Amino acid sequence: MKPEFITEVDWKCLKEKYNDLKNIIEKLNHHYPVQYLIGNVDFYNCDIKVDERALIPRYETEFLVEKTIEKIKELKINNPKILDIGTGSGCISIALKKNIECEIVAIDISKDAISLAKENALRNNVSIKFGIKDMRKMNYENYDVIISNPPYVSEDEKVGLETKYEPPIALYAKKNGLYYYEEIIRKISKMKTKPKLICFEIGSSQKDQIKEISKSYLSEYEFIALKDLAKKDRYIFLIKK
Repeated sequence: MKPEFITEVDWKCLKEKYNDLKNIIEKLNHHYPVQYLIGNVDFYNCDIKVDERALIPRYETEFLVEKTIEKIKELKINNPKILDIGTGSGCISIALKKNIECEIVAIDISKDAISLAKENALRNNVSIKFGIKDMRKMNYENYDVIISNPPYVSEDEKVGLETKYEPPIALYAKKNGLYYYEEIIRKISKMKTKPKLICFEIGSSQKDQIKEISKSYLSEYEFIALKDLAKKDRYIFLIKK
């Protein structure tokens, strides 16, 4: 019998994939993500494999991709060189690569996440340069666009029970969830050649703090904040004046 919290579409996928639905229902009742059980998600018309190696791509991040593509076109950045920091499953890089002419380097500190991202690049027939790197130690020079959906959940913040199966390294950050934004912005401020565009997904309560950080380090950038479909602050774009 289908659990009430599962959609008909997801239930159909599970029935097609598994013979032992009793075991699957037990996992679902313990808040195991249905996306991991199905094994893939549709992300900006890309087929992204998902498992416990990386965070499950959220629909909010699709809008980050959409608006980033719009900004790149508005700014007339032809064939941009893009750095994706904290790529996870690779969904952002893959969606960008499939929709615009660009060169992408995607990094993550997690070896497991990079292995999954490489599988997803092959799955979607795109060429991306992946690297297992600590973003705090990497050189950000010579990129036109830097994009990141970093860990931004405060260490004491309550989150959904299903997230206990996702890698904590992809969720939580120090300094009330602001740590990685400040690190990225600070590193960019020290560069000789700065990117034309910086794109972030953020927590819904972090806009003002990140605005202050960007003013402190990158005053030469225009600050733009956008809301997600739920009308929550979710995206920040810094455009070099």
